[in-house]
Amino acid sequence: MQDKIFLSSPHMSDEGFEMEYVKQAFNTNWIAPLGENVNKFEEELADKVGSKHAAALSSGTAAIHLALKAIGVGDGDIVFCPTLTFSATANPIIYQNAVPVFIDSEVSTWNMSPKALEEAFKKHPNVKAVIIVHLYGLSANMDEIMKICRLYNVKVIEDAAESLGSYYKGKQTGTFGDYGVYSFNGNKIITTSGGGMLVSNDGERIEKARFWATQSRDQARHYEHSELGYNYRMSNVSAGIGRGQLIVLDQRVIKKNYIYNYYKQKLRDLDGIAFMPENSWDEPNYWLSSVTLYGQVRPIDVIEALEKENIEARPIWKPMHLQPYFKNYDFVGSNVAEGLFENGLCLPSDTKMTDSDINKVVEIIKGLW
Repeated sequence: MQDKIFLSSPHMSDEGFEMEYVKQAFNTNWIAPLGENVNKFEEELADKVGSKHAAALSSGTAAIHLALKAIGVGDGDIVFCPTLTFSATANPIIYQNAVPVFIDSEVSTWNMSPKALEEAFKKHPNVKAVIIVHLYGLSANMDEIMKICRLYNVKVIEDAAESLGSYYKGKQTGTFGDYGVYSFNGNKIITTSGGGMLVSNDGERIEKARFWATQSRDQARHYEHSELGYNYRMSNVSAGIGRGQLIVLDQRVIKKNYIYNYYKQKLRDLDGIAFMPENSWDEPNYWLSSVTLYGQVRPIDVIEALEKENIEARPIWKPMHLQPYFKNYDFVGSNVAEGLFENGLCLPSDTKMTDSDINKVVEIIKGLW
């Protein structure tokens, strides 16, 4: 696998920051979901993104789940969710026995369409929460979306799993809503191998999330549980990796931007290719460099050509309303998300790629024209 070019794989710091924190966990024997690394990682991440409080959890999915629970989402409640996203955004809605309503994308951001969101509120006025996603590191149109959500007095969760290090008008994505969620899965811009973070300015709700995440164990000499709990806490070892990774986050963002602009420079003149949307208010982390193809060369042609050379590429996310499990839930919009799925392609965006690696990808793609 050494010669494989990955879509996006873990990238440990050259300085070994992660190992120092992991060694600390082992040397102190704090390898369980407790310890200084967990506490410090929460503090350091919250400080980095500009949020007051954070809870380190086992995954971004767990963070979305606890955010919904903190809002009070339950049986039969309606939750608006972008249709163009990974299933981890939508699944926690079902965990809470709530009802997802999927919202279409807009061409200008690839994210939730404010127009479709307004239509959804008119159709479903009794909404408990809205989940917003910043797809592939691109910021959603937060001013318009938040204006609509505040008008209807509904709680907002930002799924910023893919957008740590992305800024909307100078403010970190994940910090506009009532709750923000980050993922540290192995393919994200920084990783803890697996893990996530829930952030909020509401300290009481974050403390409650920590309580739920540790099996809702009450303060008692014996094991007492007055609420349903979950095994969602991040381990001290994983948090150590995260602390080291956080140090190099800015470097990773720079490299992701470099990869995207390299592709754009070399491929933009190809007939029928279009790159991710760019907006003056958006500072993306370009987690995955993505394009749409509208000519004779189709995304599958590129994927298969790269695959022959041991290079990984993938289609854009398949919309949730087209997924077999979610097909019976309501969808509001037109066919923007479907079009992005049919024509979209994620190119290799691994931060360990050399110029030679990127150029190899470029030449294979150009060879298809």
